Amino acid sequence: MWYSKIIMIVARERNKLKEVLMDPKSPGIKEPYFVIRGEGGENITVLTPGKNGDEYNKTYGHFHNFQGIEIYHIVYGQGVMLLQRNDEEGEAKEIKVMGVRKGMTVEIPSGYGHCLVNVGKTYLVGIDNSPQTPKSHNYNPVKEKHGLAYYVVDKKGEIGFELNPYYKIHPQISTD
Repeated sequence: MWYSKIIMIVARERNKLKEVLMDPKSPGIKEPYFVIRGEGGENITVLTPGKNGDEYNKTYGHFHNFQGIEIYHIVYGQGVMLLQRNDEEGEAKEIKVMGVRKGMTVEIPSGYGHCLVNVGKTYLVGIDNSPQTPKSHNYNPVKEKHGLAYYVVDKKGEIGFELNPYYKIHPQISTD
């Protein structure tokens, strides 16, 4: 259950998140998010509201090295979950965007990378079952390309998407 004994709280600071931001020099959030790791393998992610320049605050993003589905329960706030599958050369092959809000559950299939984005005015909180073994997460594809294939941005008060120029291929966004 999600209420297992807490074994670690990790603050993700802006200096690290700059590696995957659309505009790393723009003003932004000092502590974008926290991850609370539970003894039973559950993780609670608390994402601060706000923006880094025009880009909505987000998690760093990663791909999984384990077989299986990650289950993500949204328990507070609203946001966007980006799911991305890459080809053998590391180019985006498929992009899915899902609006998320309190009470929703997202299944992240094996082989997909993902990033959670807070587009709301309050904290965005999710609980997931991702294993915490040292090699279960692969951040390198995201770091090498400075994020996923699209950035989620504020376009005059509306949610928009900007192409990440480090990708050669930008598949059409799917919303299913």
